[in-house]
Amino acid sequence: MKFRRKSAEPADGPAVQDGPEGDESTGTAEAVPAGPYDVDDVPGGLDAGVDRIDLGALLLPNIEGLDIELQVEEETDQVQSVVLGGTEGAVELRAFAAPRGGNLWDEIRPKIAAEYAQRGGTASEREGRYGTELVCQLTVRGEDGRTLNQPARVVGINGARWLLRATLLGRAAVEPDYVGPWDEAIAQTVVRRGAGAMPVGAELQLTLPPSDQLVRRER
Repeated sequence: MKFRRKSAEPADGPAVQDGPEGDESTGTAEAVPAGPYDVDDVPGGLDAGVDRIDLGALLLPNIEGLDIELQVEEETDQVQSVVLGGTEGAVELRAFAAPRGGNLWDEIRPKIAAEYAQRGGTASEREGRYGTELVCQLTVRGEDGRTLNQPARVVGINGARWLLRATLLGRAAVEPDYVGPWDEAIAQTVVRRGAGAMPVGAELQLTLPPSDQLVRRER
């Protein structure tokens, strides 16, 4: 199921923090996204200029060029997964409970690599914007029966008692140094863990967005 924003008004640009000073000959400076954010640490608060869609554990920014695609169990209306997809690439976002001050990403990264190996694929490590990430390859069978190579890049970001896991597909996977709308989506995502106790590694629950935010586009 896909959705689009109900309002046609353009969203304001993402909040950024100043990066290193630019070249004096050009007078430019690099702007570096500061997120993803914990719900209690969003600069200026949730109403400070970034239009976000409330999916419970995740508040996702409205990014030009990306559609929000939800996999929903019809009987229960439970959201199983969320993907922000465009013409060149996509990112699936999932959030998990993590210990305070821990590094859940370092713990689960070898397990993800082992899962790819068990399925006949490969996973190698590289250093990216958020630290060590996985570059993965998996052989799959397409709808027409042909064998295809499916690349993916898996990024883990440790937060305040949560881990945000982003799986990037398409150009986002095969050109990791190219900055696209999926990077802005990750950087402007807000995680709402909740204050209750949860087992480490438990997935944070996603919910359908409020009806006044979105309208269904296709199923």
